[in-house]
Amino acid sequence: MVSGNDLAGSEILWELRRGSAPGGLSLLILPHAGGNAHYYAQWEGRLPADVGLLVAQYPGRGSRFVEDLPESVDDLVAPIVELLIADQRDLVVLGHSMGTLVAYEVARGLTAAGRPPLALIGSACRAPFLPNPSPVLPESLTDEELVEAIKARGGTEHEILDEPEMREIVLPSIRADFAIDDVYRRQDAKGSLSSPVTIVGGESDPIVPVGDLVEWREVTTGQARIETLAGGHFYFDESEENMDAFMRIVASVADSVSTMHVS
Repeated sequence: MVSGNDLAGSEILWELRRGSAPGGLSLLILPHAGGNAHYYAQWEGRLPADVGLLVAQYPGRGSRFVEDLPESVDDLVAPIVELLIADQRDLVVLGHSMGTLVAYEVARGLTAAGRPPLALIGSACRAPFLPNPSPVLPESLTDEELVEAIKARGGTEHEILDEPEMREIVLPSIRADFAIDDVYRRQDAKGSLSSPVTIVGGESDPIVPVGDLVEWREVTTGQARIETLAGGHFYFDESEENMDAFMRIVASVADSVSTMHVS
């Protein structure tokens, strides 16, 4: 078992900030398919100042580039859960797109270990018991076709995808993530969590229909909240107004669970 002290300086979980909220509350962010910790590290300045921030880095990218690419969602989840079981801080777990499924599995693993997160926040993702409504099928796409599919979804800078050397570096991990997301389905997800769940999505998201967001109410025995904002799959990147609205939702969840924890 990994000791709690090993979380500092971990390549699996980047601890960007220690929080001062009651219980040592921290937000843990799980990136989208093809995403990395750098993308979400820039959110630090937008989050409540008293909330700590952890961001996961998946294998096959960044400082974990030399590690084997993930082949299943467990390859993404297991190392994170192992670190967090030994850690004592309170958590709100957040994921975007495929990262929401990873966040759900992390929450499920922590719940099974007797330390459920205080809340789960999901974004732009189907409920885990539903089939993927928009599979990418990366194994059937050429590099050029995959690049076009990624650009259509958002979340990766076009300059990286248009640079041959950078494309060669990032495409393998993107292929691996989409292959996992395509087939992921947790048939026994209904009622598997007790933590409150908040799900946010874009009203015009072509990847995840709004109806698939509503199904998250079945996943928890706790409270469930569904919010929609104007925009597509990466709605929070489409305008400052959307980003501010999303961050207000995140802050409201952190505030509500902090208050509950103290009381």
